[in-house]
Amino acid sequence: MEYFAHETAVIDDNCNIGAGTKIWHFSHVMNNCTMGENCNLGQNVVISPEVILGKNVKIQNNVSIYTGVTCDDDVFLGPSCVFTNVTNPRSGVNRRGQYDKTHVGKGASVGANATIVCGHDIGAYAFIGAGAVVTKTIPDYALVVGNPAKQIGWMSEYGHRLNFNEAGEAVCEESQERYTLVNNVVSKVS
Repeated sequence: MEYFAHETAVIDDNCNIGAGTKIWHFSHVMNNCTMGENCNLGQNVVISPEVILGKNVKIQNNVSIYTGVTCDDDVFLGPSCVFTNVTNPRSGVNRRGQYDKTHVGKGASVGANATIVCGHDIGAYAFIGAGAVVTKTIPDYALVVGNPAKQIGWMSEYGHRLNFNEAGEAVCEESQERYTLVNNVVSKVS
């Protein structure tokens, strides 16, 4: 099975697009991008050259992902969120090719209108609240909100807030999966 691209989408040369992926209205996938199977790019999405997306990445409308960004499998990017790739941009100074990298871990969610400042990775299953401005690296399972983004808790892989007891144990209300918190690091109990 091949991918689907709406007739208004533009896909440049040398892109590797996985089976079952859907690219919707007015989106632009630039050269040398890689997308896994079953991704979904909403309307007016821009994927800059050499961006790498894993499988089942869901990108909502009006999202820009710039060169230097990689996303693991099952990442969710909310409407109008944006990534940067230069920390000190100037119109009169060409910094093309001097891009800072940002990696988004497996299962992470980035809320609507959030901004991810380049050079700061987002951990697996982290949850970035709507409108947050990420200016530092975010650990696995962290819940962050605000400008600048501050951690206010922890999230399960199903997207529910984890409430740890005194022993550092929590259970996801939906999946019933168990988690531990040791030295400010969350792990799922297998």
